[in-house]
Amino acid sequence: MPRPNAAHLALGSAAVVCSTIALLLLTGTTSGAGIALVVPVSLALGLATTLAAARGSAGRSADGQGAGGRGVRASAGPAFGPRAEPRGRAGAGTPGDRRP
Repeated sequence: MPRPNAAHLALGSAAVVCSTIALLLLTGTTSGAGIALVVPVSLALGLATTLAAARGSAGRSADGQGAGGRGVRASAGPAFGPRAEPRGRAGAGTPGDRRP
């Protein structure tokens, strides 16, 4: 099970606050028993949101290609090494550079 980071915890906390306010406004409850029912529901929703966000981002790496080396693109040539000199026009250069 992936461990949630700060962003996941912030998202879950925002879900708890918003769902608590929404449920209290929608139900119109002011009694202690009603509030005692709303709070655990909101906490469960926030926990589910945090875990779902952590699970959804567990397989993604920094480049967005996935974990474990999946999605690695093959390059057209070596990443390091000598560079080929650009080819110039025929006859370009100084007269002493020409080869027979």
